[in-house]
Amino acid sequence: MKKTVFICFALLLGLVGMASAQKLSPLGVWTNAEKKATFEIYQCGNKLCGKIVSLTVPNDPKTGKPKTDTMNPDPKLRSRTRLGMVFMQGFEYDSDDKWDDGKIYDPESGKTYSCYMKMMNANTMEVKGYIGFSLIGRSQTWTRVK
Repeated sequence: MKKTVFICFALLLGLVGMASAQKLSPLGVWTNAEKKATFEIYQCGNKLCGKIVSLTVPNDPKTGKPKTDTMNPDPKLRSRTRLGMVFMQGFEYDSDDKWDDGKIYDPESGKTYSCYMKMMNANTMEVKGYIGFSLIGRSQTWTRVK
């Protein structure tokens, strides 16, 4: 009997541990350190994606028209507007409040990088873009927008 109670208790602790392992979620609206834009991280299928929801300077200063994806290596995509652009995709939960195996596109350079997101606390996360492996790359701290 004691053995059965112990096993049930151990299973319960394991389930509670699994539930708390993914307690911090990146879902929501964020801004980067430069505060040039806000981004929404959302569920897309069984993965996470991100899109640009606002720009501090939404229009091109030269033309007065909405900023477009002028640096995109694909000429067919250069006329799409940055506002509403899906620029992050494919993130899967890894462990310890980290979502990995994603891609992030930088519309200012036209380059795409491998990327992960790691929650630091409920309102800040590290976003790291890299080529090859994650030891070398560039990190930013994003802050949740209330």
